[in-house]
Amino acid sequence: MTSTAKLPDARPSHTWRAPLAAARRTDSELARVADRVRDGQRLTPEEGLVLHERADLSLLGELAHGVRLRLHPEPIVTYIVDRNVNPTNVCITDCGFCAFYRRPKHEEAYVLDRDEIHRKLEETRDLGGRQVLMQGGHHPYLKSDWWCDLFRDLREHFPAINLHALSAPELDHLSKIDKRPVEDVIADLAAAGLGSVPGAGAEMLVERVRKIIAPKKTTTDRWLEVHRRVHEAGLRSSATMMFGHVETAAERVEHLERLRQLQDETGGFTAFACWNMQPDGVPEEHIYPARVTPAVYLRVQALSRIYLDNIANIQTSYVTQGMKMAQITLHYGCNDFGGTMLEENVVSAAGCTRLEGIDRIERMIEGAGFAPRRRNSWYGIDDERHDGATFPSCREEAAVGSGAAGGAR
Repeated sequence: MTSTAKLPDARPSHTWRAPLAAARRTDSELARVADRVRDGQRLTPEEGLVLHERADLSLLGELAHGVRLRLHPEPIVTYIVDRNVNPTNVCITDCGFCAFYRRPKHEEAYVLDRDEIHRKLEETRDLGGRQVLMQGGHHPYLKSDWWCDLFRDLREHFPAINLHALSAPELDHLSKIDKRPVEDVIADLAAAGLGSVPGAGAEMLVERVRKIIAPKKTTTDRWLEVHRRVHEAGLRSSATMMFGHVETAAERVEHLERLRQLQDETGGFTAFACWNMQPDGVPEEHIYPARVTPAVYLRVQALSRIYLDNIANIQTSYVTQGMKMAQITLHYGCNDFGGTMLEENVVSAAGCTRLEGIDRIERMIEGAGFAPRRRNSWYGIDDERHDGATFPSCREEAAVGSGAAGGAR
């Protein structure tokens, strides 16, 4: 059932950093909320804010890890061999936090030719890749038929690689330039080979924040509506949050609440991932504060696992946090290490270039006390060390409404 809980009031924007030293174990309200988590009860937004503001890191880690073990009692951590391919960097949305995009006539603007895209997928296939994350900018002239033609071609030549492609803002953009409903765009893309949809472009699902950091981007309600349409089409998608810029602690909780409400309704999200703003070199670097501390990242990561009780998988972000911090998050609620990201262009444009090999990812997982296992896009274990068949093994087996790979509650 969709939550109707009232969201807590936001604190002033200049106090966006959560206080880390004010927690006391003798806090009776905090103790009550912690007991509710241990009992497997759903938190209200107000209770989520209590944890964010007043729990110390050790308590948050204990609670988040307990939720993780309740949902995933087996001692494994999954990851996927994948690659990020950005067919174009042309974008007309002008997000101030993005160092990757270029305006249409910029000398560094590009659209990859088909041969180059094939080469990238051939390399991915030869390394055992199971997924390509394919996103670009909001190009004013590349309509949905361009993407459909690309997807049909890639499905023909690389049938074992899932096309995890086109975020909600991109789908919304295609709907606008096609001048037709987004559900029709999604249906055509799915027929052409779209396998699942990434959760990018969520940033912070709070309009006050979006009007500051991305005023031309898809609104909160529209981002959620596009994912609703994706799920109605039977496709799975992921969800994300970018924090550590101009949002408040209460607005972080509001973001999680909006995701939880939609997951109650559709059950279509496979996973959630969060990362902090990477401010170096972005167009509006001057308006953003310094990068958040590792303690704040762990705090938000743990809260996400506790609060999103109906999303089965929580993914760490070693690309933005580094391998050691990613390893620590495996005890703060994360059960998935994300992708090998054989190529990544968006956050690396902001000075973040921590791509790692398969062997090191497995060593880090083992060092945290877990067994590494490869997975597919729908969180089916696809690893020779795994006993039993892979399920779900494909888009059809994972379809929303099939009971596979969706909600955890």
